[in-house]
Amino acid sequence: MILLGILASPLSVFAAEAEETAQPALYATFWALIPPVVAIALALITKEVYSSLFLGILVGGLLYSGFSFEGTVTHIFQGGIISVLSDSYNVGILIFLVILGAMVCMMNKAGGSAAFGRWASKRIKTRVGAELATIVLGVLIFIDDYFNCLTVGSVMRPVTDKHHVSRAKLAYLIDATAAPVCIIAPISSWAAAVSGFVEGEDGLSIFVRAIPYNFYALITIVMMVGMVLIKTEFGSMRVHEVNALKGDLYTTEGRPYADAEKEGRVNPRGRVIDLVIPIVCLVVCCVIGMIYTGGFFSGTDFVTSFSQSDASVGLTLGSSFALVLTVAFYMVRKVLSFKDCMDSIPEGFKAMVPAILILVFAWSLKSMTDSLGAAAFVENAMRSAAGGLMNILPAIIFLVGCGLAFATGTSWGTFGILIPIVVAVFEGSDPELMIISISACMAGAVCGDHCSPISDTTIMASAGAQCDHVNHVSTQLPYAMLAAAVSFVTYLVAGFVKTAWIALPVGIVLMVATLMVIRHMHPTLEEHLENETQK
Repeated sequence: MILLGILASPLSVFAAEAEETAQPALYATFWALIPPVVAIALALITKEVYSSLFLGILVGGLLYSGFSFEGTVTHIFQGGIISVLSDSYNVGILIFLVILGAMVCMMNKAGGSAAFGRWASKRIKTRVGAELATIVLGVLIFIDDYFNCLTVGSVMRPVTDKHHVSRAKLAYLIDATAAPVCIIAPISSWAAAVSGFVEGEDGLSIFVRAIPYNFYALITIVMMVGMVLIKTEFGSMRVHEVNALKGDLYTTEGRPYADAEKEGRVNPRGRVIDLVIPIVCLVVCCVIGMIYTGGFFSGTDFVTSFSQSDASVGLTLGSSFALVLTVAFYMVRKVLSFKDCMDSIPEGFKAMVPAILILVFAWSLKSMTDSLGAAAFVENAMRSAAGGLMNILPAIIFLVGCGLAFATGTSWGTFGILIPIVVAVFEGSDPELMIISISACMAGAVCGDHCSPISDTTIMASAGAQCDHVNHVSTQLPYAMLAAAVSFVTYLVAGFVKTAWIALPVGIVLMVATLMVIRHMHPTLEEHLENETQK
């Protein structure tokens, strides 16, 4: 009641107006990065993500208001939670999530997922085959990372479950083929974002030239395929994979999507087409939606319309049309009644509630970080470091991008901060080093985003795999850090040789050699189980 009274009072309005004009005392200092550090540390320690994120938001509110009770409360809600839920882009992503949840629920009810699982099990005979099929599908769906995570998860989950691939490993495969693939695909929402940040230059041309230097994305794909082929794992992922072979796909008690698995009796009329047609409709409609927002139907060419599309509106429009087409398709096929289709909408919503909650808290935490001037702090640090470090600057930019994206949970925000700085530092002096450094910005942003528990892509991958979020983060982190270490060394090489044709092979050879060492240190999962049985 006290809180409601404070929020309802005129004082809160004046406080909000003051917030918009005044900067906090700790603006653009190291303290701007403290809220996400607190949230991430607590999430990894306590294994509880909701309270950890909220405590990070609380710390941000306290720092912003100078530890004022009223200022903290108003900033958390008005400047944070309410603000991010009022943002049209965020609302579009949430609508897309809900519609996708409803479509997945309908596909399960119609028996499409089960039929695809039966069909795939006849053709995919091994765990390696199931994991490689997941990777291939993830690479093929390069249009948008959100779309990639949820689509690949819903399609491949029955197959990987059948072959005893842990949910943590599935979430890693989904996450490692989402942002890392989108950032090297010229026709994707990510290419559009990066192109928009390179002012005064041909953004799309620079993006294409930067692809061979995007070492983190390329090395992650090499590492992912290599780990699958040599059949070994390390770190906490190994524990999850060994337990999956024994029949436990989760390892821990955290199963936030368990209700989504209780599908009851499988629809006997379900066929593979009941999964394929809705997915194809979704892909086609989302592509049309994105190019529509970019002006394709007003005369703009395809590539340009994609580069200036609005992913949030495009995905919302596309998924809405796909939902209508799917309902009509199932009614014509008579596998679901209209009532069954409508019942799937709230059920799909419920299945996505964990992902939606984490996303809202993660966005609110980013809002706290922005209000404390994290971007200005990083910009000042970068400009002061640019002096006599030109050749090793790409490696430094990669590390800064990693840290910033890890702390804020956003790749696109990191692009927006770092790329204009890099262009200003290198423009007119060393064009090739500028391309390498822009690529280092992108690679660092994707790496930090890949590692961060508060990243929307990481959250989506957990939702797509129906895996406990903290499990996904803790198992993925050692893998992402290994790829980051190899990428850092590769950027050091690239800063001096200034050609991808030398630096990239060095990075790939280094990663393959590292995988061979890991394979020598750890037996394959099958050998491990065999040794346990003999004991």
